[in-house]
Amino acid sequence: MKISTLEADLKSRAKAAFSLDDEALSSFALAAPPPHIKADASVAWPISAAKLLKRPPLKIAAELKAAFGAELEPEAVAPGFVNIRLPSAQLFSALKELERPDCYKRPEFAGEKINLEFVSANPTGPMHLASGRGATLGDSLARVWKELGAEVATEFYVNNVGRQVEKLGLSLKARLEGKEPPADGYQGDYLKDTAAALPKEAAGWTDAQFSEYAVSEMLKLHKADMQAFGVKFDRWFLESELHEAGGPRAALETLKSRGMTYEKEGAVWFGAASELESDDKDRVLVKADGRNTYFLNDIAYHLNKFSRGFTRLIDILGADHHGYVPRMEAAVKALGSEKGTFKVIIHQQVSLLRGKEVVKMSKRAGDFISLKELIDDVGTDACRFFFASRGPNTHLNFDVELAKKKSNENPVYYVQYVHARICSIFDNAPAKGVDPAASFDEAKAAINPEERALMLKLLWLEKTLADCARDNSPHHLTTYLTELAALFHSFYDKHKVLDPADKETSAYRLFLLKAVKGVIARGLGFLGVSAPERM
Repeated sequence: MKISTLEADLKSRAKAAFSLDDEALSSFALAAPPPHIKADASVAWPISAAKLLKRPPLKIAAELKAAFGAELEPEAVAPGFVNIRLPSAQLFSALKELERPDCYKRPEFAGEKINLEFVSANPTGPMHLASGRGATLGDSLARVWKELGAEVATEFYVNNVGRQVEKLGLSLKARLEGKEPPADGYQGDYLKDTAAALPKEAAGWTDAQFSEYAVSEMLKLHKADMQAFGVKFDRWFLESELHEAGGPRAALETLKSRGMTYEKEGAVWFGAASELESDDKDRVLVKADGRNTYFLNDIAYHLNKFSRGFTRLIDILGADHHGYVPRMEAAVKALGSEKGTFKVIIHQQVSLLRGKEVVKMSKRAGDFISLKELIDDVGTDACRFFFASRGPNTHLNFDVELAKKKSNENPVYYVQYVHARICSIFDNAPAKGVDPAASFDEAKAAINPEERALMLKLLWLEKTLADCARDNSPHHLTTYLTELAALFHSFYDKHKVLDPADKETSAYRLFLLKAVKGVIARGLGFLGVSAPERM
């Protein structure tokens, strides 16, 4: 029985015992108790229900204990918890259920069709560290949501239209002519390589041709970076596609038809700010000279997403986009979308450290360290695990020296080593006289505290994935995997696995370690990190 199944069963018992509706039980949840509590799971609902039921929490807990039944050995404890202990048969059954590919699917995600846009770096230079953090965040969340049962389409929006692209073309042209780029252009040395590879006929190109070529080459670099980073986008959406399809015009007409625009001083304005209580001021959609603003183009892009049948849109953006959130929330609502169908996740900056020293600059990229440089230095696995280790709202200090260590100090090494160690145990079993595929009698298995802790931790991955989805962050996974690795080490330091004199215990422990290995591999997979068999 999965944790979610058990939780639903206990919630149903509470509903019947107290004659309550689903809303009154909305806060009912199973949670893992702290280590010093000798229990497998805990319910704190009596504390939140005290006001509703007009009874002391401990009295409600006593009534809930009676509703749970004796099989779970429930115990009511102050100030209003009910702790339970799972029968051994349930633990073994639950571990077997983890082997099913769809074991983490949850009904609330069925039918969800999510468009997840992330990275979307301007094609004006190499990807930087913030791009790597955004890529980790988006790709990991996509994997988690898919595992939970949602349909997810990942997207990279390419801003290949506008003034920045024009500046890139002029900068490339200057490099070809042996000049320095314009003061407001792109100064990084990476354009020297691009200029050196230009065809001979480039000397006669127009400025627009330089821009088109530069974007094309930068996009090749971006795609190569993402491939090396283990990130695959379902679609690279070019802004030029949006304009060719008349997207901005359609978006403007939609807003006009809903009474969300007005004209002033020759410009067209989005005037829904005060009405929708999101943005703090009205915004220009079309300038007096007839040119669209980036705001209108962004609205058109989101209207395009909704037109493709997505039920939820999620944008992952860097820390310099805070001002974007309220205006787009207001705009998406003005398009007629329901509350909760659009979400912007902002992730904070990354500082690169070598020990205590801050790494400030890259000669190749200009004024930043490129993602490729970091991947080449520490590897994709360390990059992704470290980027995922903090919630998006938290500034991240990335210690390069720690990421390169081949020791338990390095958290990704610490977790990967468990998987490799268990693979080694299975490889060595035949030589030790133990059949790695042997069965055992579950009823005779004596579960010690370290084994029980491992079993229970394996069951809580389901809740961890739900936490990642709820908080829009994979950092719960890195914490979970580190804690699971620590429990394995605690077990392995105290107990022998391969013992030819006790084949029954060996078979039981190999069954347990197979489950640990599987969960480690799946958990790392959600983060886009490999699970090596040897280290």
